[in-house]
Amino acid sequence: MTDVLELLRDRKAQGSTPGDRRDDARLVLLIEGGSSRGAYSSGMTVAIERLGLLPMFDAVYGSSAGALNGAWLLCGRAESTLHAWWTPAIMATTINPRRVLRRLPVIDTRHLIHTVYTEIMPMGFQEVLDNPVEFHPIATDALTGDAVDLHDRITDQATLQTALRASTAMPFLAGEPVEIGGRGYVDAGLSEGIPVRTALAQQATHIVALRTRRTDETSSTPSRAQRLLVARWFAQHAPGAYGLWLRSKEMRTEEEQLLASHPATLQIRPPLGSLRIGRTERRPGPLRIAAETGRDAALDVLELTMCQV
Repeated sequence: MTDVLELLRDRKAQGSTPGDRRDDARLVLLIEGGSSRGAYSSGMTVAIERLGLLPMFDAVYGSSAGALNGAWLLCGRAESTLHAWWTPAIMATTINPRRVLRRLPVIDTRHLIHTVYTEIMPMGFQEVLDNPVEFHPIATDALTGDAVDLHDRITDQATLQTALRASTAMPFLAGEPVEIGGRGYVDAGLSEGIPVRTALAQQATHIVALRTRRTDETSSTPSRAQRLLVARWFAQHAPGAYGLWLRSKEMRTEEEQLLASHPATLQIRPPLGSLRIGRTERRPGPLRIAAETGRDAALDVLELTMCQV
């Protein structure tokens, strides 16, 4: 943790930006998702933005809702759009369990990314594309179950929007896989809930991880009822990802171990005692508390260090 904070402090003092570094480190920001749990990591990106730390990073990696949060950070609108998490008009149209009765997606990411993010609360897609800090949204290949970095598949606004949809395409709840280049992709959380494997494979030396689970929270194994409910969906749409879904608890444990063992990692988590947010939570009160708690938790870790610059 000390090494990471020192690198952030040094780069901030030097006014360092991507392409103009005085060190040979690769500092990456990993943003965990988890659907509505992403309210926590969204608040944490506000601290990064407020403290002017984004240019200190070489790349931003995001899984699922973490990819959305990363895009808002990269376009410079993390703080100004934080309220979306507790705005009923946005959350009610994005997550609606009653839609399952009409055989429609419970989580409507198409509406979120192609309507909300263009007409209601416009995302700066071009700013994301132009930012010298690399953007690496992760998705899961529906046929193989592999974690796929979509960075090289993003060339313009349309492909960026498709990549964001692919990263957030939760099995069953968000409809069919999202197609890119003739292949189907589903939610990144199946293969990488926190994209540490991909970042390390791409030579990350220093890591800041924005987490959506407290240290005392763990993943659970899918229940028999859940397996019966979604097994047919996986068989039809994402056969390569079903085994990952069944092993979700073990995979999250492996990710925790990778992060804990890396010598230069700073993890920022919701504090003990903070609210447990479900994947389809849409009540304004809990989501606002989660977003603001995440923001304050990150500020507590980073603010004093940056004041030393």
